[in-house]
Formats: sequence, C-alpha cells, structure tokens
Amino acid sequence: MTLVYISLGSNLGEREAHLGEARRRLADHGARLLRTSSVVESEPYGVPDQPRFLNQVVEVEWDGSPRELLVTAKQVEGEVGRTPSFRWGPREIDVDILLFGDLQVAEPDLVIPHPGLRERPFVLDPLRELRPDILEQS
Repeated sequence: MTLVYISLGSNLGEREAHLGEARRRLADHGARLLRTSSVVESEPYGVPDQPRFLNQVVEVEWDGSPRELLVTAKQVEGEVGRTPSFRWGPREIDVDILLFGDLQVAEPDLVIPHPGLRERPFVLDPLRELRPDILEQS
C-alpha cells in the first residue's frame, strides 16, 4: 500500500456534495481513506470569471500504480458528473494526484508531485494541514 495525497475541487452545482461523492467513489474504487483536510473556499485559478471553488485534500492508501490511480481519478470525475470544459474552466469535480509516496513521475499526462503543488495555496494549505512537514520532503 502506498500513502497518497489527492486534491478534490468543485465550483459548480452542489460543491460540498460533489466533494463527498468523490470521496465515496474513490473508496468504492479501492482507495482506503485515512484522513481529510478541512474544506477551503478559494478563488478560481487561471480563469477568474467563474464561481469560487471548494477544495479539500484527502490522504489515502492505494494498492495499485500511479497510472491505475489516474484512471480511477478520471472515472470518479465522470461518475460524480464532471462535464467537458476548457483548461482551468468551471467543473463539478476535479480529482488530482498530488503525491504518491516518494515516487516521482514525469509522463505527458501524469506528473507527480503535482506540478502546481507549491504555487497553489488552495492545494498546499489543506495538504499542510495533514502533513505540516510536506515541503521538506517534496
């Protein structure tokens, strides 16, 4: 089992419900939920003319590969109701892998640690809530 940190974000519809549904769906797909950060509200990133986001980081144990988790994350997004949009556009749910144990991955569609981790307070602050030491290791 690998200790993994995943960010969840939503700025359309029932935002809090979308976060909860994403947590449930991740568990249904084999992610063992250990802890959750507080939910924080933030301004949209990249495209400011859209509703505010609710964001949360979850700590899970995962028995598969990073690629399998990415596939699961995309499945969960679809199951929660994410509809196609443009880059940094509004979304019902966003599920991003932040950290996957100590692993580093650099593939065209999968980068771990998440490339925006240090620059995005709406991800970094909830992550620090769970792991105050995280910047020393990432």
